Amino acid sequence: MKYIYLILIILFSCAAPKKCCSQIKKAFKFSTFYVAANGGTSLSDQDVYSVDGSVLDYDTILTPYDYSLTIGIRKIQRFQYEGSTPFKDGTETSFSDAANVGRSPFEYLFEVDYKRQEGVEYFDQQHFLRYVKPKWFTKVEYIKDGFADIEYYEATQRFRLNGKKKLSFNFGGVTRLAEPYGYDPLQEWTMATGDIHYTQLAIQEGYNVDVYNNEYKDPSGNVVATSSDVWNQVVIPIVLENYVDKKRNELDNQWQNSIVVGFDFYHYTKSFWLHSWGNFMPYHYDDGGEFSYHNFNDGEQWYDYSGGLIFGYKLNRNLGVFAEGKYNKYWNREWYDFKAGINYIIF
Repeated sequence: MKYIYLILIILFSCAAPKKCCSQIKKAFKFSTFYVAANGGTSLSDQDVYSVDGSVLDYDTILTPYDYSLTIGIRKIQRFQYEGSTPFKDGTETSFSDAANVGRSPFEYLFEVDYKRQEGVEYFDQQHFLRYVKPKWFTKVEYIKDGFADIEYYEATQRFRLNGKKKLSFNFGGVTRLAEPYGYDPLQEWTMATGDIHYTQLAIQEGYNVDVYNNEYKDPSGNVVATSSDVWNQVVIPIVLENYVDKKRNELDNQWQNSIVVGFDFYHYTKSFWLHSWGNFMPYHYDDGGEFSYHNFNDGEQWYDYSGGLIFGYKLNRNLGVFAEGKYNKYWNREWYDFKAGINYIIF
């Protein structure tokens, strides 16, 4: 029923229904909806050996195959240096998606990706709406990357200062919503030496430890290890990870309002192209909250920034070089991707 109400609100909000439908149709024109599945082998199985008296014992760590299930819709006009693909399979990584300014005034991407990588399952998401005008632009984005352990919402609105056609600068504000990065749930379990009372923590979480019989059980009573080596090397990392995730999830997300300045540069010819962009946040408002990142940074300001570079140069009809990448540093957390290489075509 709530979806019917939502549809009615959208319809009645249009002063001219025909014009409204035309605008909706225009918004989805040339967009691509895709569903895809990908998979492959993962890490090979590993044997962990231990000695109990004079008896050699071992456990095998099994890693299942990797896979990903992707569903999404995108409307992003390709830059001139980007080639087309016959199908979208969810594995595309176009660094230019992270640029501040695209080639079309209105662009968007909505993608969810359920995957298993090296035995760990993730539910990744990337969504953004970007609207660009000659004097300003706005962008709303949500990113969840389980492998990089980062998740945040971001909304920005900025004024644009256009120099020559190739270069533009921008400045404005950005609002982010994320978990309280900087908070360390394991700090209360850390001793003066830097070691962690991990066995005591595991017992508090419901695990049972029988050192004399080399039997270690999880909260459900299942035996998860029969040696201290497996307990320390395999089980304890899982216990610590689950504990940290639980404590983080108990806290509310934190708002972060910042000042941002940035730039975009784009130059293209058939033999040489350079596309770069950057964002710099030098000041962040301190709301005085208990879990504000200022508290984890000794009350001081910090620098958050991001950027990207796409470069290609065809020296002649045979030889070409390229370099592409993007880099992010938020709340002292870094994640990045890059690639570079040389191509030589033999005729």
